[in-house]
Amino acid sequence: MRNYPSFRPVALVHSAWTAINIVAFCSFPALSHAQTILMASTTSTEQSGLFGHLLPEFKKASGIDVKVVALGTGQALDMARRGDADVLFVHDPAAEEKIVADGVAVKRFPVMYNDFVLIGPAADPAKTKGKDIVEALQKLSASNASVISRGDKSGTHAAELRYWALAGLPASKGTGYKECGCGMGPALNIASSSGAYVLADRGTWLSFKNRGNLAVLVQGDTRLFNQYGVMVVNPAKHQHVKAAEAQKFVDWVTSNPGQAVIASYKIEGEQLFFPNAGR
Repeated sequence: MRNYPSFRPVALVHSAWTAINIVAFCSFPALSHAQTILMASTTSTEQSGLFGHLLPEFKKASGIDVKVVALGTGQALDMARRGDADVLFVHDPAAEEKIVADGVAVKRFPVMYNDFVLIGPAADPAKTKGKDIVEALQKLSASNASVISRGDKSGTHAAELRYWALAGLPASKGTGYKECGCGMGPALNIASSSGAYVLADRGTWLSFKNRGNLAVLVQGDTRLFNQYGVMVVNPAKHQHVKAAEAQKFVDWVTSNPGQAVIASYKIEGEQLFFPNAGR
């Protein structure tokens, strides 16, 4: 029994040390959490490789990690409505303006642009090649060509539906028209394996490796302009939103340093996105 008292200080020290560790363990995730924001984004910014180039530079400048959930723009906006994201990086200006008007996002900032292109078999059996996207879609419908649509409420899908409407064919796209309900990369893979036509953003196309016999057939139409916007989810709607950290990202990506990083992203010497914040 004489040895028992000697154990008590050790037990007390152990208890104190455990308590310190528990406090430290509980504190570290909170600190890390405060330096991480969640971005809901279109798939093109992720699948093109832009975020792999851009976000490490933002972390160097700010110390803030950005975790990305890449979805179609419509699904990304739905995340914002639920309060499941801190910042949005998407490309459907009409839908973006509406979400700001609804109070879901604080303010929309233009950040960069590129263009949409119609991709299809290099032999172009529907004879779509040229500059006019409306004429091309009319030819696809008339020939019942195989066409893959993303069909996922994305910015690209929304643009495609606008072009079909301009062609006077919102409900008459031909018997070869199929919706995959998938992202840009998978849609291109389906088109490559089946010899189909597909509307794509140029950034994802340039980074796409499984091209097979696909080629760019329609480009240069001013209606194919593809604008991206960035915005903070409104903390007045969802109090847990990390608005201060999200605003730091918005401020940086629309600043000269952030815009320069966007401009510097190239594949085989070709620039994928063109910064235009504040224009």
